[in-house]
Amino acid sequence: MLRLPGEDHMINDCLTRRQMLQRLGLMIGLAGGLRLPARSSARAQGLGAVGNALVSLTPAEAETLRAIIARIIPADENGPGALEARADRFIDRALAGALKNQRSTYVAGLAALDAYAQSAKGSTFAKLPASDQDFILTEIQFNRAAGFDGGSGQFFNLVRTHTIQGTFSDPFYGGNENFIGWDLIGYPGARVVVSPNLQRMDIKPESSRKSAYDYGMFNKGEV
Repeated sequence: MLRLPGEDHMINDCLTRRQMLQRLGLMIGLAGGLRLPARSSARAQGLGAVGNALVSLTPAEAETLRAIIARIIPADENGPGALEARADRFIDRALAGALKNQRSTYVAGLAALDAYAQSAKGSTFAKLPASDQDFILTEIQFNRAAGFDGGSGQFFNLVRTHTIQGTFSDPFYGGNENFIGWDLIGYPGARVVVSPNLQRMDIKPESSRKSAYDYGMFNKGEV
């Protein structure tokens, strides 16, 4: 998923960022789960109690995580990326809920990543230039970085998976800010009525700007 400096492909499958977004988004857009001035009611309900306050990560951990997700799905000429979609907030919320059993893995992994960055490049990860961050993440992805329990590649894959989920899941869970993820892949959003326009192949479907949980027929999951 990570783009290497000077290359036009992604590690693993040589997909462009746009191709990666299309393939992954179409698979998970419905499962999770451009800029909208107002929040949807469900998103406001899901985040209203805590807003943008950290609930699991420390400020230092959050800074490192934001730097990581910004390189996994970076903003570019195609649009905003995981950081703008607030995948970090999705992860922070999930570590206090559905992913709470992985909180210790994040604590250890983020600390190990910073330690490796300090050793290899002389600075904590978040303060490195993008090219050095890409180098560090590449080493970690291919299991070449020391200091990680279970191997660095395992931690990279965990964060990459959650970054994708946070970018494309339903905004009720804290990510996909202002439907950025859904806009990137052309997913029109949740709806219960299929209009004639949505059945046409010659026009782009209009976005509903709605979370699935804006509809009473869906039960709200754990935030």
